[in-house]
Amino acid sequence: MTQDNIVQKIWNLCHILRGDGISYHQYVSELTYLLFLKIAEESDVERLLPVGFRWKDLVSEPDDSLLGFYQEMLTHLGTSADREIIKAIYSFPTTVFSHSENLRAVIDGIAKIEWHDLSDDRIGRIYEGLIEKSSQDVRSGAGQYFTPRALVNSMIRIMKPKLGEMIQDPAVGSGGFLISADHFIRTDNSKSAYSKKPPKYQGAEIEKNTRRICLMNTFLNGLDADIIYGDALTDDAKDFEPADLILANPPFGNKAGSKRALRADIPYPNANKQLAFLQHIYLSLKNGGRAAVVLPDNVLFEDGVGKAIRQDLMDKCNLHTILRLPTGIFASADVKTNVLFFNRGKKVKNCTTTVWYYDLRTNMPTFRKSNPLKSEHFAEFENCFGDDPNGTSTRKDQGKTGRFRCYSRETIANHNDNLDISWLRDENGDEEDVGATPEDIAAAIVFHLRSALVEIESVADELAETAGIEE
Repeated sequence: MTQDNIVQKIWNLCHILRGDGISYHQYVSELTYLLFLKIAEESDVERLLPVGFRWKDLVSEPDDSLLGFYQEMLTHLGTSADREIIKAIYSFPTTVFSHSENLRAVIDGIAKIEWHDLSDDRIGRIYEGLIEKSSQDVRSGAGQYFTPRALVNSMIRIMKPKLGEMIQDPAVGSGGFLISADHFIRTDNSKSAYSKKPPKYQGAEIEKNTRRICLMNTFLNGLDADIIYGDALTDDAKDFEPADLILANPPFGNKAGSKRALRADIPYPNANKQLAFLQHIYLSLKNGGRAAVVLPDNVLFEDGVGKAIRQDLMDKCNLHTILRLPTGIFASADVKTNVLFFNRGKKVKNCTTTVWYYDLRTNMPTFRKSNPLKSEHFAEFENCFGDDPNGTSTRKDQGKTGRFRCYSRETIANHNDNLDISWLRDENGDEEDVGATPEDIAAAIVFHLRSALVEIESVADELAETAGIEE
């Protein structure tokens, strides 16, 4: 049975739960509990599980007491397993099952799969496939921050993660960047070399069910990963080590609804999540460390604090490349994003002398489910970028009609340190949304409603704080 067939077979079980109003994201989180038990049975991991709370015990439980035993099992595993990773996967457990019949049907479906025929690597990739499917659930908004696999893999090929490096993602989500980096390193090195000098991984995730999915994902893919449950913009990340490589797609929007203060070492406090994460990232790099970060357009042009942060970035780091991404690659078709590639300098002033731009947006189609982003779309950019992950390969400016241009730091300063630079004539005008599917439109509505709610919460918080001061 192929990997895709197994993913689809497991995914089809989700239809059993649709009548209970369960989203795909909730389903994948629930599968984390069940798949871990089944995979543990097929490996030597089961010995780490408490006796009486293993897969065979769940399968043999009578139907009339199955749901109650399952709930007891989740709680027990979260407190009494021998390994911390297992306790973390089952920490704060909540089940979406409300009927024993549905739980039994999913258990039986998982049991029918020939797991013993699969290697650990394939099991990990199957779980990744389930996570990717969950991103396609428009109603949950899960795909809003899901980074397309083709983009992740292109960023990894360019940054070339290495043995022994500390690799981080401060907004780790389901762990896609870390896992792709590890696949790259394993492919590029022998098993012996990997075991002698393995990379180290750190990440932070603020949502407990997403962290649970990430822990399962990294575990199944064999990563030595420290994934904290918390906010990397606060003191939760105080134990992070200086990084050799940071790969990230920070969440969009404002940091609303939280009373927790940003870390004291972030020089320009701001409610904008991307601006705060950008500061965290370039300040967390070792001297010479490198980063590739997905950020929305407003980071390139926002005035005030945004401008000060860009200036600080270009002083402390060599911001050598910006990739303008096409529209439609996230759940909301009108979110426009970029990848910033930079290295931490050994000096604190004037590290950036030139910035190279690759425009993969102008006169490109709007990508969506029916027209997915693929690896070949990045081939020319990767060729222009060159082999050096630090951006020092020989490059050629393609001129006003080409997609690859170079701008001096002086030119950018004369542009008021606005990095939102374009030169190609857009032949599509404002027609990029023509042909949008109902799913695209629904996703855009969800995105804008969520954004509006965040803004309202932010204003409410500020008013509450002001009232408290006045009192």
